[in-house]
Amino acid sequence: MQMKSLFVVAALAACGGKQPPPSEPTSPTAPVGPVTDSRSEFEKRLDAACKALEPKVVSCTVDDAKAAHAAGNLTKAQLDEITKPPILAKLADEWEEKCDKRDRSSRQLRVLEVCYREEKECAPLMDCLLYVDNPNPTP
Repeated sequence: MQMKSLFVVAALAACGGKQPPPSEPTSPTAPVGPVTDSRSEFEKRLDAACKALEPKVVSCTVDDAKAAHAAGNLTKAQLDEITKPPILAKLADEWEEKCDKRDRSSRQLRVLEVCYREEKECAPLMDCLLYVDNPNPTP
């Protein structure tokens, strides 16, 4: 009997002792397979258009603030406040929220894409974006 116990102890030692249980596939440490994008083509295009326009919209807002300062409509302190990184980040978030609505039509998506592609200057870009929510705006 003693020989049998020594054999079991030796076998356990050779195997490294108690082995941890294998991780479950749903555990947070388990490797995840490739992630697939389940959004529709429309949603992907809308996200892309909104993200592409975001820096342009923020930049145009800064340009407008600088122009207002140069015209004497904003003080230097107001301009500095408007152009602080947290304010610009908030503006970018607000643009994303306003732009990326899942109930947009294909016409609205197309307007966003065309505005981004065609309009390089701020004033025409902002005028173009008026057509997103209103097909007949009066700028």
